[in-house]
Amino acid sequence: MQAMRVPTTRRYLMCPPRYFAVDYVINPWMDPTQPVSADVAMAQWTELRDTYRRLGHTVEEIEAQPGLPDMVFAANSGTVVDGRVLGSRFRAPQRAAEAEHFRRWFVEHGYRDITMPEKINEAEGDFAWTGTLLLAGTGFRTDPAAHAEAQEVLGVPVVSLQLVDPRYYHLDTALFVLAEATDTTRAQIAYYPDAFSAGSRRVLERLFPDAVLATKEDAECFGLNGVSDGRNVVLPVEATRLGGLLTARGYEPVYVDISELRKAGGGPKCCTLEIRKG
Repeated sequence: MQAMRVPTTRRYLMCPPRYFAVDYVINPWMDPTQPVSADVAMAQWTELRDTYRRLGHTVEEIEAQPGLPDMVFAANSGTVVDGRVLGSRFRAPQRAAEAEHFRRWFVEHGYRDITMPEKINEAEGDFAWTGTLLLAGTGFRTDPAAHAEAQEVLGVPVVSLQLVDPRYYHLDTALFVLAEATDTTRAQIAYYPDAFSAGSRRVLERLFPDAVLATKEDAECFGLNGVSDGRNVVLPVEATRLGGLLTARGYEPVYVDISELRKAGGGPKCCTLEIRKG
């Protein structure tokens, strides 16, 4: 019988989609010819935020800025491990200004150990903390050299992973951490193997032999853009197959509708920057 999993209280930073739009194309999911509703996006985001709070987590908010429709995707703007903050440097010029707004938020909220990267680094979009090491994606957004920079700044071991499918342009669209490692247990992840190069798949198989393997169906609805507290796993409402696999492992799926946000290539994790104070 599967042992009961224990949730861990988390602290998140989110940005309301007040100026949400799809006015340009920087990933294969974006289509400016299709209608987008900022009101629907706000309602879906609010439900996501409230879901985290109902689960006992702390959610802080940064003010949205006009002209930055993708600022809602807060995960791309910082990586925080043990209170150290590594900011972001975006590849797309349309998003570049977001980095400074998030940097200022951290400064204004008392964070002193803040480093802004020299290399292109889209933060938790391509960095996933497992409790013992940082999984780092590259191939479409984050520069491979940013992985070494993250290791130096954050002082944690980094494992590089090569993404090969442009639909899964960030690591957080193809992989997420279900349970962080402890002194007695290894971390558990879920991922979509076809999003990775052959060598990276072998690395993942070696590091996480008990991983939950997702299918194309799971990935296409952004099921791998989930957020887990070690027990409760927030997933897009369409990700029922993946949810079934997680239930069998002792997790509790919590479904949310992110259909409007997905039009810009984002899901629950994209909207959620985790602050790990240490």
